[in-house]
Amino acid sequence: MDESKGCIYLGVLSDLADGPFSALGKSIDDGQQAFWREVNESGGIGGYEIDITTYRKNTGYEPQRHRAEYERIEPHVLALAMSLGTAQTMSVLPDMEEDDMITGSGTLWSGWQYGATDRHLVLDYGYSYCAEAILGLDWFSAEHYLPGGIGIVAFRGHYGSDYATGAMRWAFANGVPVAARVDTGPNSEVGDQDGPVATILAAQPDVVLLATGPSETAEIIGKLVAGGYRGRFLGSTPTWNRALLETPAAEPIIALYNYTSPYDGWDGTSQGAAKARAASPQEPSNWGYHLGWASSYPVKALLTKAAEAGPLNRAALRRELAGLTANSEGMAPDQRYGVDADPTQERAVISEPDPTAQLGSRTVAAWFQGPTLERVTFDGPCARL
Repeated sequence: MDESKGCIYLGVLSDLADGPFSALGKSIDDGQQAFWREVNESGGIGGYEIDITTYRKNTGYEPQRHRAEYERIEPHVLALAMSLGTAQTMSVLPDMEEDDMITGSGTLWSGWQYGATDRHLVLDYGYSYCAEAILGLDWFSAEHYLPGGIGIVAFRGHYGSDYATGAMRWAFANGVPVAARVDTGPNSEVGDQDGPVATILAAQPDVVLLATGPSETAEIIGKLVAGGYRGRFLGSTPTWNRALLETPAAEPIIALYNYTSPYDGWDGTSQGAAKARAASPQEPSNWGYHLGWASSYPVKALLTKAAEAGPLNRAALRRELAGLTANSEGMAPDQRYGVDADPTQERAVISEPDPTAQLGSRTVAAWFQGPTLERVTFDGPCARL
């Protein structure tokens, strides 16, 4: 840090150690650290350097811990660079509104796209989980086959319900039966995934959509294929981690699984992806590094706009959020805040595991847009919890 400059403190509330998404959370944090290091080396913002380390806290993906850590850091930070998890962020949203606290988004719940539910406090970026499932199934149908029935295994709560609702909306719009819809939880809560596996084996859908964590993904795919299932798998963003290639289920994962992402990845061709690669001193632990980098652009855009308008404070950030446009140098479509989102403009990056590729996967379709989003009505959050 340049001690001759002032410092803007941004808080981080994430799963950094002992929760179901700790590997992803740590990698996202690495990406954010690299992003803000590059910002500081380029002169900072408004004469200040940005510090996202001093008030970085592990919440273990638990809403109660998230709330407790928020209360500890709130008096000391201008905004949050990251709040990982939908239920976790919802747990502190009323306090955030009272505190004029803006946050970068570590969750793709569709509710963040509507002012009535995010209270104009959450800088979401990229598609929602709901749109992700629709985009993924459109790609799957074009690339592989139109399924005669789909199965869905999803975590309870905003994340899984949002994704599952999108999948069911796609099925209804395309006349495809939902053969099985199974709620589950992290293994730390439910023990194992034997119940969902049994349900899917009985239903035999042509494709199984997953909105779980990486360890649950590996277990479900491994046990289903061992049990005779011969369909394919499509995973939401948080289901992937290259550590899956080191599990007993690696072979079927490589052969039968794809995952979707809202951002240009490690092998992406955008200017933002190239900058992210150049800023990493070594190959990241997993692709969450690019999520951290890409999701930092809206926070930078807001700080820059507020600094240009006048004194930097929380009220200024809330005021300048209306009409803000975030540009990620091609890592995702530009996004405008203060207005409800237009999901028909959302796009997805589709990837597949590849042990020979950096970070263990490669892009097979960049910026895919399918036809179904045009035929689905969005008038609020898909998962209204």
